[in-house]
Amino acid sequence: MSDTKHIDRVVAVASHPSAAARSRLAASWRRSFDHHGLDPGQKAGVQRVTSEALAERRERSEAMLHVAAPKLDALFQLVGSSGCGVLLTDADGVVLDLRTADSDLAAFDGWGLTPGSDWSEASEGTNGIGTCIAEGRRVIIHRDDHFHARNTGMSCMDAPIFGPEGELIGALDVSSARADQTEAFNHLIAAMVVQTARQIETDNFRAAFSGARIIVADTDDSEAATLLAVDRDDLVMGATRGARKAFRLNSSGPIKSVPASDLFGRDDGPTGFEKAERAAVNRALSRADGNVSQAARMLGIGRATLYRRMKRLGLGGNPN
Repeated sequence: MSDTKHIDRVVAVASHPSAAARSRLAASWRRSFDHHGLDPGQKAGVQRVTSEALAERRERSEAMLHVAAPKLDALFQLVGSSGCGVLLTDADGVVLDLRTADSDLAAFDGWGLTPGSDWSEASEGTNGIGTCIAEGRRVIIHRDDHFHARNTGMSCMDAPIFGPEGELIGALDVSSARADQTEAFNHLIAAMVVQTARQIETDNFRAAFSGARIIVADTDDSEAATLLAVDRDDLVMGATRGARKAFRLNSSGPIKSVPASDLFGRDDGPTGFEKAERAAVNRALSRADGNVSQAARMLGIGRATLYRRMKRLGLGGNPN
């Protein structure tokens, strides 16, 4: 599609009063056109923050960057040979880190896919990074889905990354400008992006609650990292965004201290937590040859607490 045809199409869709109701893409185009006041025919390149501002942003995201580095490397090993680049941004859509082949660096810099570039929806309109952050969900923005005509040569696959308190802290992006890249291939890459984003989120959560016992749920939502951090008194200290949603906790920020057993006992909670707890208790009892006192020490909880838990789970053990 020519730039002129793309611009006319975007303007026609975005200016329609019912654009938001037609599709998520149309809603994003309308936000870009109406709310952010962008022009799909804009020729100026991607805005970039100063090197000082980028250093400050990287410092604020230091914990995420540390955890993410090996995950970015691994993802790039899978997609880099096909001409794709792997990018990590902060919650504002500013690129913090990039993995790409040396031979592709100049091209990525020309597209504005480089550390310090601002890919927020407010700056670039509909695009993988910005729309992922604006809507808090995984997205695929393939070529003509982009708002700006100058970005329609790219395909972008993105997933949000949520922090230890359920807040959005960044986005993981794989971008490519290969003309032969198909939508089917995009979906394969998108699955890897989602998986890697959840690994980053999980490791970041574990690092934030390094002194806690972490319980992982087996839920139907394969895209959500669903973890609880529990202290030695069996009180919930933290929960990932997926766990907050599953147990109807506040979506972000500190959570009210609540006994883990109160959550596990809810009829509407995922049974994966109960299975995980039962498995952890059984493992400790097995290693202690059924000795409850020894198993309690292994789990880092009081003997009385373990007895209550065993009673609820229908487990037995030696009282020594």
